[in-house]
Amino acid sequence: SFDLAVPEKIDDLVPKGKQFLFLSINRYERKKNLPLALSSLVQLRARLPPQEWEKVHLFMAGGYDDRVLENVEHYKELKKIVQESDLERHVTFLRSFSDRQKISLLHGCLCVLYTPSNEHFGIVPLEAMYMQCPVIAVNSGGPLESIVHKVTGFLCEPDPVHFSEAMEKFIHKPSLKATMGLAGKARVAEKFSADAFADQLYQYVTKLV
Repeated sequence: SFDLAVPEKIDDLVPKGKQFLFLSINRYERKKNLPLALSSLVQLRARLPPQEWEKVHLFMAGGYDDRVLENVEHYKELKKIVQESDLERHVTFLRSFSDRQKISLLHGCLCVLYTPSNEHFGIVPLEAMYMQCPVIAVNSGGPLESIVHKVTGFLCEPDPVHFSEAMEKFIHKPSLKATMGLAGKARVAEKFSADAFADQLYQYVTKLV
């Protein structure tokens, strides 16, 4: 199950010198609004002194199938945004990454950026909170039910200014991940029994992410 997957060493994934790690998990589809994660990173750069910015890194991870035209096209679109925004040294794309990589990143990253709007249900926020990783999400759809604002993460307007403000909080208050992470896991335990959730989570991970 998801619980039993052995994490890979985070060092194998993280570029040298990067300390403030963020993670976006979603399929490479336009409706997931992945450019919001990148534009938020640009805004974050403007909010930080250069020495802090150099330590920031974003992982863009999720399901990818090279037989699906939209996946291929959108990946190229996102790569172009990274190049045009001078973010090459601050973004890593992971396509169809493993459960072991997922667990490593959820442990090692400050928070998850969840960018879709009006999703009826999102497994990613629950998955992240289950692994004690806070979530910054758009304030619509499923996250309104799963995330408690300022307790297990932040619910934001779908714009880079608000997302980057929340991201900055995790950099300047190192204890935030631990406190929100614990609250997030408790939140999941309230809504699902541990065994039922673990089984459901693993099925969603293998089918949807």
